[in-house]
Amino acid sequence: MRLRTTLVTAVSTASALMLITACGGGSGTAASSDGKPLVGVDYPRSDTDFWNSYIKYTPDYAKQLDLSLKTTNSQNDIAKLASNALTFISQGVKGIAMAPQDTAAIAPTLAQLEAKKIPVVTVDTRPDSGKVFMVVRADNRAYGEKACQYLGTKLDGKGKVVMLEGGLDSINGRDRTEAFNECMKKNYPHIKVFGEATNWDGAVAAQKLQTDLTAHPDIKGVYMESSFALASTLQVLKQKGLLVGPQDKKHVFVVSNDGIPEELKDIAAGKIDATVSQPADLYAKYALYYLKAAIDGKSFKPGKTDHNSTIIQVREGLLEDQLSAPLVTADGGTYGGMASVKSDDTSLWGNNLG
Repeated sequence: MRLRTTLVTAVSTASALMLITACGGGSGTAASSDGKPLVGVDYPRSDTDFWNSYIKYTPDYAKQLDLSLKTTNSQNDIAKLASNALTFISQGVKGIAMAPQDTAAIAPTLAQLEAKKIPVVTVDTRPDSGKVFMVVRADNRAYGEKACQYLGTKLDGKGKVVMLEGGLDSINGRDRTEAFNECMKKNYPHIKVFGEATNWDGAVAAQKLQTDLTAHPDIKGVYMESSFALASTLQVLKQKGLLVGPQDKKHVFVVSNDGIPEELKDIAAGKIDATVSQPADLYAKYALYYLKAAIDGKSFKPGKTDHNSTIIQVREGLLEDQLSAPLVTADGGTYGGMASVKSDDTSLWGNNLG
């Protein structure tokens, strides 16, 4: 089934790219009718609070940066993303921002857009190969390390935890998983980690967590690699009689990733314990910022930025702006050397959606 799906995706992607090649477009196409540079943003999905927040921020920042905007939604489908690239080219965009969830399969689309001289900024994910103008992302290895240090500290270096992995076809899933495992092995060797592949699917996460808790009722920690598993994790803990406050000896320590408003509320209520606030607002802002810079002919080098981040060179010709993504806890304490901010801190985007 996996092989058949892969082949269908490859054929669909190739078909879309042949259509792209047949179309005009690129740097010679016209701007929007209002004279502002026209850019395209492909939303990767709209079934999570995090990405819905990103979708909400994008038009606001396009307006602030004086850009005209076209949008599509690839719904976590790499073939649809290739088709959406065709749509953008036919609309005459000057640049494209995208967040490919399959970071290997996006390479042909990137090569085609490079040939058309249409700059691309990828958001949240980094392509495994291919060239883009800038990657706008946070340090996803740090996500795994922060979760590890928090749980390791809370469990006094011993016990059992479940890691609800994202998709390992994504650089984000790989980075978070590998960093969490490496940190545990190095710093907390007496903690047993049950790694569960979920492909960013909350129902799958719930089923596997349920199975683990049944087989190992002494599990005391859960690391979910994004808020996709928040509701289902809390439901499983509630069914097991484990959704209790941090002072209760039955409490299972839960760390998430994203920093959506619901996570912040759940930390304050004692339902979960920590998250890593992935900056949905800044992803939207700097994706468009770098597209405009590319259109204006600007270039960047590795080093500190003026917006509290660091640009690194991932490989030859590929730069990544690693935006700040703080650990968030109820008390704003330091865990395993990792500083955190309190869940009610007004600097967190999840507290400022309005």
